[in-house]
Formats: sequence, C-alpha cells, structure tokens
Amino acid sequence: MTSVPPPSFHESNLWSTPIRDLGLTIKGTRLEPLVAQVMDELRGTGIIHLTPRFYLSTEWGVPFETIAVAIPFYLASAELAELHRERAMLVEGFDRQEILSYLRHELGHVVNYAWRLYDREDWIKHFGAITRPYRDDYTPKPFSRQHVRHLPGWYAQKHPDEDWSETFAVWLTPGSNWRSEYAGWPVAFGKLQLCDRLMRELGATIPPVTDDELDEDVADIDYSLEDFYDEDDDLGDDIPPGLDGALRAIFSDLGRRTGQEPPRPAADLMRSLERALMINVFRWTGHFPERTQVLLRHLEERAQTLGLGYDPAREESARLAITTFITALAMTHIHRGSYLP
Repeated sequence: MTSVPPPSFHESNLWSTPIRDLGLTIKGTRLEPLVAQVMDELRGTGIIHLTPRFYLSTEWGVPFETIAVAIPFYLASAELAELHRERAMLVEGFDRQEILSYLRHELGHVVNYAWRLYDREDWIKHFGAITRPYRDDYTPKPFSRQHVRHLPGWYAQKHPDEDWSETFAVWLTPGSNWRSEYAGWPVAFGKLQLCDRLMRELGATIPPVTDDELDEDVADIDYSLEDFYDEDDDLGDDIPPGLDGALRAIFSDLGRRTGQEPPRPAADLMRSLERALMINVFRWTGHFPERTQVLLRHLEERAQTLGLGYDPAREESARLAITTFITALAMTHIHRGSYLP
C-alpha cells in the first residue's frame, strides 16, 4: 500500500500531526444528528433511562461492561473518510445509512452490558455463552436461518455478543418489520422475540451498569495518520503458489481478439474491480476485505508478470470471470482456512 497521502494532508503537514491534535469531535459534524436519531429511536421503544456516551476512537466498539460507544475518528471529517477509503479501500459507515446501521449495532452491545443480559438463562439459551472465545477469523454459513442479517459478512455468526447486537439492531431499526421478514426462520425469530420481550420488561428500568469509561479516546491518540495507516498485517503469508495456471486459464480464451482493438492488461481490470470486490465478497462470504485486497493485489502482480490481457469486446465476460474466481477462492479460504485445498 502506498505511503503517499492525498495532497491536502501532504501539503498541510497534518499527515504527521498526532491525531489528538486534529481537533476532531462529534459535535458540529454529520455524526451529531445521526447519534441524536438513534437515541430518539431508542427512546421511542421505551428504553428511557439508558444514556450511552458517544466518543471518537480508532474503530467501532463498546468496551465490555460499559455504555460508551466508540466511533471511528475519520467519520467526523469528510476529508478523513475519503482518505480512509483510499488507504483501506473500505469505510465502515461511509454514508448516512451505514453509520446508522453501525450505531444501532453498537447500541445492542450497550444494552447487553447495561443490564448484563449475558448472565440471564434465557439469553444464554438463545445466544450462547458470552465467554466463548472471541476470534477475529470466523467461518460463517451464508444464508443460515439461525441468525439475522444486518451488518455485512454474516456478522451475527461471529460470537454470541455480536449475535445479540445484530438481533437488537434489526429489532431497533424503524420499519424493519422483523415479525414478517423472519417468520419462517424459527431460531432467528426466537431471538428477536426474546429481544422484544426483554426490552419491554427492562426498558423502563434503571440499568445497573452506568460505567462510561473510554477506550483510546481520540483526545489521547498520540500517533499520527501516517502511523495509523502504516500498520501492515502479514495477510499475504497464506497466499499459495500455483494460481498462475488459473489466471492463464481465465485469460487464454478472453485474450483472443475479435476486433481491431489491442488487448487490455488483465491487471488493470482487476485493479478497477478492487474496491467493489472487497465490499461485495465480504458482504456475501464473510471473507475479510483486507484479505481480498491482498489476494487481488497478488493476482494483479502475477497477471502483469505473465503479460495477461483480454479482448476489450469481452470485458463483461472478463469481469464476471474475475468476480467468480475471487469469490470461489474466498469461499475456499473461509471453509478450509486456505485458498487451495
């Protein structure tokens, strides 16, 4: 990933300024009315004594046993959000509706911790033990009817805590009509019914947990944007050799000319699909966007080295072939832990 920031940051020295000195706040930004909206939604359900604390941090989250909601700092600035999109390719909450979806999900964690729902027998019966190991890598079952669908990547399947938060988010979303949408999904429907019952039972009570201690508040982040985006995970370690043959097979036919235009580089086409594939492969398979990016860039480099190209008249077929190939590799990785058996 290139280390050259957009010109505005490069020219203003903000790239090397500690993030805490960028003056970022929720107040006065597009985040302020969205936070107010989800709080109105919460109050509208009868949950009247819960007052979460919203703050800016490095990522979405709620520290365990607190009612403090962390929002990624870059969402407080349109310029920083665009920078994050250029550097990470994916922004969790790039537009208004996405931010609301994440806020509703995080409020699910807040509600869980505020009333310690995870200790209840009925909660454990439906969602499982919250003490189950929390792993970043999980193996989702696409289209499973045991979990609701809210955030991309079948996120409810990651952990009981996330399963509850996704269920709560669906329940909270205005106009979600969950009773009819999940009527034929007995397990997921049971979770939603439990959520509805618990909120009717507890919503008007004062929650026992009110701790709003912050975890990595933006005001305490002493490293710069340059440092933040310089973190490089070794995700390429599990990309196996042997994919050259598959690439040749894809482009051997697509590279045959049917007209007068010369072939176009296959690497350029893959590069143009990078962002869309990262988002959509994650949404429908659970293969993490950063892994898809590393995989794609490896394949781009191999295609360029092999001199692979495609007939411009067959670009749509080439797009479809690449999309199918990447999706197949992603699904194999999800279920077997590697891209090749």
